[in-house]
Amino acid sequence: MQQLLVISAVGGDPTTMVQDLTRTILDCGGNIKEGRMTALGSEFGMLLLVAGNWHTISRLERDLERFANNNGLTMKFRRTEPRHFGKERLPYAVDVVGLDQPGIVHSLCGFFASRQVEIGELTARSYVASQTDTPMFSVQMYVNIPASLHISALREEFMDFCDQLNVDAIMEPVKHS
Repeated sequence: MQQLLVISAVGGDPTTMVQDLTRTILDCGGNIKEGRMTALGSEFGMLLLVAGNWHTISRLERDLERFANNNGLTMKFRRTEPRHFGKERLPYAVDVVGLDQPGIVHSLCGFFASRQVEIGELTARSYVASQTDTPMFSVQMYVNIPASLHISALREEFMDFCDQLNVDAIMEPVKHS
C-alpha cells in the first residue's frame, strides 16, 4: 500500500543538495510526486511529497535524518494521507502585482479565509521594476472556491479589495487540458 511523506529541507548549495537529496530518495525506493524548490535569500529550500511502500518510507525517515546531519541541512518530514478534492470547490488562479508594502500576503489570505476559500498554493516575490527601480511585489495563488459562493460577486469583492490595497489583480478559472 502506497504511503506518503512530506519533506522540507533548508540550507546547502542548491547544485549539490538537489542532486544528493533526490539520489537518497531514489536509493530508498521513493518516488517524488510533487515538489517545490527555490532560493530564499542565501538559503535553498525544498518541499517534497514522496510516495513509497511502508518499508520505503521507514527507510527514508532513517536515511534523511543522517543525510541532514551530514550535510548541515535543517530538515523535517511527516507522514501524510492523500488529499481528496471534492467537486464542491472550483479551482481559480489569482495574480496580484503592486508596490511592495508590508502585509500584502496577510491581507490576501485574510480576504480568502473570511470567505472559506481554500488556498491551494501561493508564491510571492519582491523585485525591482526594471524601468523605474521601484520596489514591487507579486503574488500568484491557486485557490479552491466553494461552489456555493457566487463567483461574479466574489470576483467583484476581490477587485474592490485589491483597489483598496492599491494592487492590480486577475482572478480567473483554472483551465484543465
